[in-house]
Amino acid sequence: MIQIKSAENESELKGILELQEANLFQNLSPIEKSEQGFVTVKHSLEQLTAMNELAAHVIAKDGDQVAGYILAMTKASRAVIPVLVPMFEQFDQLKVDGQPISALDYLVIGQICVGKNYRGQGLFDQMYAEYRKKFSGKYEFGITEIATSNLRSLNAHHRVGFETIHIFRDTIQEWAIVVWKWKDLSGRSDKDS
Repeated sequence: MIQIKSAENESELKGILELQEANLFQNLSPIEKSEQGFVTVKHSLEQLTAMNELAAHVIAKDGDQVAGYILAMTKASRAVIPVLVPMFEQFDQLKVDGQPISALDYLVIGQICVGKNYRGQGLFDQMYAEYRKKFSGKYEFGITEIATSNLRSLNAHHRVGFETIHIFRDTIQEWAIVVWKWKDLSGRSDKDS
């Protein structure tokens, strides 16, 4: 029986890193990347631990095996992963429902991955349901960026309720910034921030 829960210990964080390594962009064939999706950023145990202390990651566990995960990043964790600072800076330039993202309380989906043997079983949706349940009381929305070439991930995110709010190209590839609104932001004014 697969359990959806918060990451609580070093063993679970190491399980996230093992799954991440197996699904990194550079470790997959072009066919695997196209058909199954991929993750882009590689984290260290120290980075994952620091992020988890600010907002616990959501994992799917099958016994002792981490079958899937969604990483959580707060504004406070923006400096933990230096390669992601430009992502946060990009968010600061954008708006959601007319409101500057920098003035809103949001959570960054640091990365999501489901192990190859667990795909097609609904874990993506189950983990996101737990993520929303866990974080929607404190944050107004979740946000992340997805390589537009990662169609499997982009389509799955749209299916659970994410909306693309911006597309841009960096020196490597094209990215879609997507948000999953948990609260109505349209009636807010800048003084509400």
